[in-house]
Amino acid sequence: MRLSPVRVVDPEGEMLGVIPTEEALKIALEAGLDLVEVAPNERPPVCRILDYGKFKYEQKKKQAKNAKTHQVQLKEIRLRPKTGDHDIQFKMKRARGFLEDRDKVKLNVFFRGRENAHHERGREILEG
Repeated sequence: MRLSPVRVVDPEGEMLGVIPTEEALKIALEAGLDLVEVAPNERPPVCRILDYGKFKYEQKKKQAKNAKTHQVQLKEIRLRPKTGDHDIQFKMKRARGFLEDRDKVKLNVFFRGRENAHHERGREILEG
């Protein structure tokens, strides 16, 4: 903190007023806590008397909580009528994993050439 005076808030959240930086540091040291600048762009800057380690821990915890919000994505699984049973099982296992991660899954069966005449095989793959 380069500026003096500063607006000081005590550990309970009560405003101590605008006091010189040196006096604020002295109050924080007497309480066994740290003087942390929480709003540097204000005039005068706002500082808080608190335990800096606990403050950083709580900030990290909030960031972790915000990071947990999951963006739902659409995952596509492509199959063909000639896809083997083991390959289908493997792709279904991947689809379950996507669903457990709360993503949406879209199954597509692609037909080429003569395969277009056998759409029932595509339905069998999707149903079975």
